[in-house]
Amino acid sequence: MVDKHNKEFVAIGYECMGEFGIEGRRYFRKGGDNRTHQIHIFEQSNHKDINRHIAVRDFLRTHPDIALEYGELKMELAYRFSEDIEGYCTGKDAFVKQLEKDALLWYQNNESYKTR
Repeated sequence: MVDKHNKEFVAIGYECMGEFGIEGRRYFRKGGDNRTHQIHIFEQSNHKDINRHIAVRDFLRTHPDIALEYGELKMELAYRFSEDIEGYCTGKDAFVKQLEKDALLWYQNNESYKTR
């Protein structure tokens, strides 16, 4: 359904990346090498991936120290693997997996946060 709107996303500067590694997702990015925007679109019934993305986003927003650590890791990896996206992804894999676990646990246990 979303794919029929790809031309509209392109018209406002987005690159349409398809599923881009996550089945059922549509991923759009803007800004080229200096990416400024990302859009992840999931089927409304895909609670697992939606909650995972929201949990990580909100966790990083409320834990600036971890957000800084993650940003520094990504910068280091981008420098080291500027021509090797697989090396970049492999380099952050363990951090991201732990981040997702921590974020989901925090999100599930923080009912007061979710109702704001």
